[in-house]
Amino acid sequence: MYESEENRRIREHREDMARLRGLRPIDDDFMRCIFRDNIPLAQFVLRILTRIDDLTVTQLETQKDLKRLVGARSLCLDCYASDSTGKKYDLEIQRSDSGAGAHRARYHSGAMDIENLDAGQSFEELPDTYTIFITEHDIYGKGVPFYPIERMNTVTGEPYKDGSHILYVNGSYRDDSDIGKLMHDFSCFDPSQMNYPLMEEVTRYYKETQEGVAYMCRAFEEVRNEGYSRGMQQGVQQGMQQGSYEKELSNIKALMETMNWNPLQAMTALKIPAEAQEKYTQLLKQ
Repeated sequence: MYESEENRRIREHREDMARLRGLRPIDDDFMRCIFRDNIPLAQFVLRILTRIDDLTVTQLETQKDLKRLVGARSLCLDCYASDSTGKKYDLEIQRSDSGAGAHRARYHSGAMDIENLDAGQSFEELPDTYTIFITEHDIYGKGVPFYPIERMNTVTGEPYKDGSHILYVNGSYRDDSDIGKLMHDFSCFDPSQMNYPLMEEVTRYYKETQEGVAYMCRAFEEVRNEGYSRGMQQGVQQGMQQGSYEKELSNIKALMETMNWNPLQAMTALKIPAEAQEKYTQLLKQ
């Protein structure tokens, strides 16, 4: 059924507003929005997570791209911060348990090392790094708020102080402690139900103010347009692939007719890969 341009815009706006109401800070797209250019919020959250009470954030970037080795897999960090002592923090939201695996944490930690040591610098100049995953569920099942991962010398039992720290935060943890209240806020839809004013204020801005809602709707529109573009591109590629099949099928039929060959002889002469021959055999039967 035909939908006018005006009706489409109205429908999409309603869908966007419903989606916005259903977002929480623990949803990674929304988390990047509320931390965008918000150093006070990042500092407040990192102080609770790291338990470094005097941590002072000096730089903050959301959706930070890390790729300094040609051919290496790139990373886009949810929230990347530096403090006044030079320490680096990668704060990641992982709602899927499988997205917070040990190898991923290792790669994030290593990527920050590559990012922060230039040619000619001493290895001792590497800053301390914190890779922090906030997971929606208690992935280790012990009912505690934090799971710090630290290296150690397994013979001496002493810490292996290389300056890298990995921390899993149990997003389902709830009590009256700072971390329990913060995790409540991360999973809260309604800003009026949040514990911390900084979390409430920024969530309310993006959900209820004209400027914040407009920003979110533009973000939704960009995602929608990207999806349309991908769909069109896939359609063109499929069309080109279909055209290639039709041309090859025509060549097979021509050889079969002129040379009086069977399908296998024709496909062999055309050097069609063995894994594709079954497809053409089925097409010839249609």
